[in-house]
Amino acid sequence: MHIILSGVEPIPVARCMKGVRTREGTRGLAREGGLIGAVDEAAVIARVRAGEPEAYAELVRAHTGIAIRAAVAFGAGSDAEDVVQSAFFKAYRSLATFRDGAAFRPWLLRIVVNETRNTVRSAVRLRSATGREAALLEAEPLIPDSADPAVAALETERRALLRAALGQLGEEQRLVVTYRYLLDMDEAETAEALGWPRGTVKSRLNRGLKKLGRLLPPPDGGGGG
Repeated sequence: MHIILSGVEPIPVARCMKGVRTREGTRGLAREGGLIGAVDEAAVIARVRAGEPEAYAELVRAHTGIAIRAAVAFGAGSDAEDVVQSAFFKAYRSLATFRDGAAFRPWLLRIVVNETRNTVRSAVRLRSATGREAALLEAEPLIPDSADPAVAALETERRALLRAALGQLGEEQRLVVTYRYLLDMDEAETAEALGWPRGTVKSRLNRGLKKLGRLLPPPDGGGGG
């Protein structure tokens, strides 16, 4: 997948995605010295605005992993890469409106989610909430081949139970749980991405987690002595 910017060589997004499969890897790219390293996002955006569009590739490399996960989480399925390509292009075209000092990632994810919803609607391929969470599993870290078979089986079962339980949450609760935990965003980023006050994020997340706690079995699978 490539992002084509006017007058600039294509940005190889597929190559940028290498190594961002796991949640830890995605977080590392964005925050802890991955491909974007210690580069200040504000400085990168300033360079793009000043006529250096190729600098945008640094933002693409840093945020492709989380953008793909978000697109899959909200229903893009096999179209996730196309959705992310379009979202990155729209974000590039809208950088003039990006608020100085704001975090780039939540702003980008709002565009990704809107683009995902538009794609799903236009293709008339609405999926059930459970189906969306099943698709998200494909973007989750894989169980290593070296894992104990019993542990691997238990992990697979737990993920299946989680998908089913998420499908029983209300839309707002599922949104906030997905952003906060499945996309590994902190509270402030979740609030900014959803356009909600932090207090609203806290209350809806609390209700969602309580409902999940009722729906999911205890970690040991037991029901007491």
